[in-house]
Amino acid sequence: MTSGKVWLAVAGVIVALLVAVNFQAQRIDAANARADLAAERLQIAQQRNANQAATITRLTGEVAAQRLDQLGLQQTLSDLRQAQATDQLKKKERRREDPTHATWAAQPLPDAARRLHQRPAITGAAGYRQWLSSRDALHAGPGGTGQ
Repeated sequence: MTSGKVWLAVAGVIVALLVAVNFQAQRIDAANARADLAAERLQIAQQRNANQAATITRLTGEVAAQRLDQLGLQQTLSDLRQAQATDQLKKKERRREDPTHATWAAQPLPDAARRLHQRPAITGAAGYRQWLSSRDALHAGPGGTGQ
């Protein structure tokens, strides 16, 4: 072999090595970029997981507090019902024992109070408007603006 061919072969080997090293460096850079992206995604996922865990813990506490409040309300309702039953019994006893009270309780309600008890349950503005329109209309008195 001649020295020109040897130099050419050595130059070819060096170029091939440089291309291989450059190719390997690009692969390493790409792998590093993928690793950095994966680490960033992992950090975001861990942060999201921590936020969700905190939310779950907070909601669990709120549910527990609501359950305690609900139990308290149920107890209060039970106490009120018991007090109402006791009050009803006391009223019945008073009616039996006190003739004045029994006479007063036996009297019919005044007309205005009876009409209040006759009014149906009104739900919404349309029901109220219909109830008002079904009642007796008021007539303007003398000198009223209805003439």
